[in-house]
Amino acid sequence: MDYDVFNGDADGICALLQLRKAEPRDAQLVTGVKRDINLLSKIDPAAGDRLTVLDISMDKNKQGLATALEAGAEVFYVDHHFPGDIPEHASLVSLINESPDVCTAALVNGHLQGAYLDWAVTGAFGDNLKETARTLAKGLDIASEDLDRLEQLGTYINYNGYGPAIADLHFDPKDLYLHLAEAQSALDFVSASAHFRTLAEGYTQDMGAAEAVQASLASAEVAIFMLPNEAWARRVSGVFSNDLATANPERAHAVLTAKDNGNYLVSVRAPLANKQGAAELCMQFPTGGGRAGAAGINDLPADQLEAFEAAFQAAYGA
Repeated sequence: MDYDVFNGDADGICALLQLRKAEPRDAQLVTGVKRDINLLSKIDPAAGDRLTVLDISMDKNKQGLATALEAGAEVFYVDHHFPGDIPEHASLVSLINESPDVCTAALVNGHLQGAYLDWAVTGAFGDNLKETARTLAKGLDIASEDLDRLEQLGTYINYNGYGPAIADLHFDPKDLYLHLAEAQSALDFVSASAHFRTLAEGYTQDMGAAEAVQASLASAEVAIFMLPNEAWARRVSGVFSNDLATANPERAHAVLTAKDNGNYLVSVRAPLANKQGAAELCMQFPTGGGRAGAAGINDLPADQLEAFEAAFQAAYGA
């Protein structure tokens, strides 16, 4: 059996779109909300199975990876998050690059030698790697207006992945992937799909609500925003963080969204001018992880809020 295991954000989805357009497979799709990354634990691979694993931390999936390899499965693993110790195994092929200017869709693009570059550009935009996306896009013969549309698409796909549960999203990431896969190209999806319009309308409404929120702490170096326990806030937390980082490239940002259990979902963005330290900061707390430029904490206990704020300011304050 074939399994396609991928993060439910723009990077994971666009990475898989490239691979399956290049090599179609009738694979079982395994994904979830963006923060649902322990995906290898959801399958029971056997000898001869083929696993494609995209945009989820190898470190967070090391037990599932070990189980798959011990069972005799073949694994192709592409990611840009902290991997921990990468196993040496004849049945594992891995493309891992933690550079802050690299995403999984870009790594797959290199692997496929630019065969589906429009989707790689879309994924990079969605991962808020705008300069990477624009550099890749030099290989596309499209007008600037169409490049803007790819940026919108990447942003909307990424926006759809946030939220603690599928019920908070406009589309199950699995379904959104299938809708996107039906399109001849990324721009074809933008121009012809009602699903694109649904995402665009939802994004505009949710971002309008987020932009009305004032920072609870703000300086030249850092800013913290607290969002309420509402579905729109859960959906928008990541893309709102990306927009804040783009608008203030010298400043670090933390967006905390209240949860039903009284704890917080946390999105951290290092300054775009120095994309370092976000994963290191978040990994100080349970359920924290990510990459150097962008990271998060899935469930920050309420009694650790002050400790997080202090650590955030220590990491990025003057």
